[in-house]
Amino acid sequence: MGSSDPLRETAAPGADATWFVMPLFNEGAVVGDVVRELRRSYPLVVCVDDGSTDGSAQAAAEAGAAVVRHPYNMGQGAALKTGIDYALRDPMMRQVVTFDSDGQHRVEDAAEMIALREAEGVDIVLGSRFLDNRTKPGLLKRMVLRGAVWYTNLTSGVKLTDAHNGLRVIGRSACERITIEQNRMAHASELVEEIGRLKLTVREHPVHILYTDYSRSKGQSVLNSVNIVIDMLFR
Repeated sequence: MGSSDPLRETAAPGADATWFVMPLFNEGAVVGDVVRELRRSYPLVVCVDDGSTDGSAQAAAEAGAAVVRHPYNMGQGAALKTGIDYALRDPMMRQVVTFDSDGQHRVEDAAEMIALREAEGVDIVLGSRFLDNRTKPGLLKRMVLRGAVWYTNLTSGVKLTDAHNGLRVIGRSACERITIEQNRMAHASELVEEIGRLKLTVREHPVHILYTDYSRSKGQSVLNSVNIVIDMLFR
């Protein structure tokens, strides 16, 4: 898949050497549109279907994504590990982008983060909701995210403004060195700890997370806040 792909509209930064890794669990209503929009600029997309019980895998495949399936729901951390391992099989891959399958992440932000990583040569670029005022999380989520930042900065030695942002650009060398052992929400803290342990170079970049009517209808904001608290308590 390359520049001849009919969906390609623009020469996006790093388009031919960037794999987008999308954990996928019961997002059949939206994932096809998310993949199609993404592939207009970035054709290399792998969706890891994490035991979905709807038509998520079929919708992603019909939209042009490569699809890898878990036999049962293992969690977002496990899905990311599977997707990164898949991308590493491509010898031309320079970086992966972890990208949500529910429409909360913007392709424009990912493109800017890829350009930043390639221009500065850093190992990882992490998205941050708190470097500008575009993202509007609810009060509970904002409080939990701020608490997670304090906790993760304390335990990892890495100073960030947003520790649980799922939009990340990870260079190939970092993908080969980072170990993800936490299958569920704890993987986010684990990734930051790996940055500190391996002394990887990291930059943050402002991103606009779209809390859509769809995501709110699924209760994801509250659920993710609860999962982050559980993550911090157990770690």
